[in-house]
Amino acid sequence: MDLLSKIENQEAVIGVVGLGYVGLPLLMEFVEEGFQTVGFDIDSKKVESLNSGKSYIKHIASERVQKVRASNLFEATTDFSKIEKVDCILICVPTPLTRHREPDTSYIANTAETISKYLQKGQLVVLESSTYPGTTEELLKPILEKSGLKGDEDFWVAFSPEREDPNNPKFNTKTIPKVIGANTEIGRKLTQALYDKVIVETIPVSSSQAAEATKLLENIFRSVNIALVNEMKMILDKMGIDVWEVINAAKTKPFGYMPFYPGPGLGGHCIPIDPFYLTWKAREYEINTRFIELAGEINTSMPFWVINKVMDALNDRGKSLKNSKILVLGAAYKKDIDDPRESPSFKLMEILIHKGAEVDYNDPFVPVLPSMRMYDIQRESVELSPENLAKYDCVLISTDHSVYDFDFIAEHAQLIVDTRNATDKITQNKEKIVKA
Repeated sequence: MDLLSKIENQEAVIGVVGLGYVGLPLLMEFVEEGFQTVGFDIDSKKVESLNSGKSYIKHIASERVQKVRASNLFEATTDFSKIEKVDCILICVPTPLTRHREPDTSYIANTAETISKYLQKGQLVVLESSTYPGTTEELLKPILEKSGLKGDEDFWVAFSPEREDPNNPKFNTKTIPKVIGANTEIGRKLTQALYDKVIVETIPVSSSQAAEATKLLENIFRSVNIALVNEMKMILDKMGIDVWEVINAAKTKPFGYMPFYPGPGLGGHCIPIDPFYLTWKAREYEINTRFIELAGEINTSMPFWVINKVMDALNDRGKSLKNSKILVLGAAYKKDIDDPRESPSFKLMEILIHKGAEVDYNDPFVPVLPSMRMYDIQRESVELSPENLAKYDCVLISTDHSVYDFDFIAEHAQLIVDTRNATDKITQNKEKIVKA
C-alpha cells in the first residue's frame, strides 16, 4: 500500500479544495507538520491573498500565513489540473440550503466533476463538508468514477466531518478530535493514518454514512436545545421573568443540565442548515422528523419575534417602526469573529427594511456587508460615535462583540433592544434597555 507508507513518512502531498473557514486552517496544520500541500479555490482573490502572505480570516493571522509560505510547503492555486500531483484530496466546500430549505449539494457535485477530470490511481479523496448520510457513497464516489477509475479499488473515498469553531479559545483544528468513516478497511486505515499526523485524536466509525450522521447529530442536538431555550425566552418574557437569570441559576446544577442561550436566530454554516439535511434524507425512508422540524420552526421564527419587540419598544416611546432609524450592532453570526454566514443579522435587517425602517449596521470585523446567497443588503459599517448613536431611534444588539463598549453605547443611544444579554452588567441608563 504505497499511499500508506507515503502518509506515514510524511511524503504524501496534500490537496485541500476550498480555502475558507474549514479548508485553510486544516491545510495549515498539514504544512506545519511538514507535509507538502496545494490549496485549491475558485476564488482568485483568496489565492492571490494567500500567495502574497495575507490572511482574509480574522482568527488566522497573516504572520502565520507568511510563515507557511516561507516554508515552501504550500501554494494556493485556481489551477485544478494540479490535482494530478497530489496524493490526498480533502474537500471543504459549502453545503447550503436552497430557498425551499432542501440540501444544495451543487458545490460537492461540481467539485467532484472537476476532480474526476484529473483523478489518479491510488489517490484518497476525503469529504469534510457537512451533509446527509449517503452523500459520499451515493453522490461523490459515482461522480469521481466518471474518471474511468473504480472507487475503493483504484482510489479511495472517506468522510471526516469538519468541527471548526472559529475563534474558540479552548479548541482549534489540531485539538478537536476527528471522526473518520469509510466503507472499506483500506479507506479507513488511510484516512486515519492521514489525520493522525495532524489531529490530537481520531475516532474511526464503521462507514462514511455513520460519520455523516455523527456531524448531523452534533448540530441537531444544539439546534433542538437552542430552540427549547428560545421558546422558554418567549414564555418567560410574557411572564415578566428574565430568562438569562433563570439560565444562570439553572446552570449551577452540577449534573443533568447543560446551559444553552437564546438569541435573535441561528447563525453559522452548520446549526441552521444541518437539521434540514437530515429531514430531507429521512423522507426517503418515509419518516417525518417532527421534533427536528419543530426546533427549526422555532429558531427561524426568532428574528420576527425580535422585530416585534423592537416595534413594541418604539411604540412605548410614541414611535412607529416605519421611517424609524435603526442601527443593527453586529453582522457576524457570533461574537469576535468575521464570519457572516447565515447570520441572523441579515434576516433582521431584511425584515426592518421591508417594514419601512431606515437601517444601518456596525461591525468592526465586517466593514462591508457581503452579497450572500439569500441576501444582498448593500451597506458599509457606520462609526459608533456619540453623534451617530444619538441619531438612531433604536440600537438593536444582534452580535455582542467584546470590543463593544456597552456603557458608552447605552449613554448615547436613545433606545437599545438587546438580544444577547450584552447590557446585563450596565448600571446606568438601564431605562433605555429592552431585552429581546
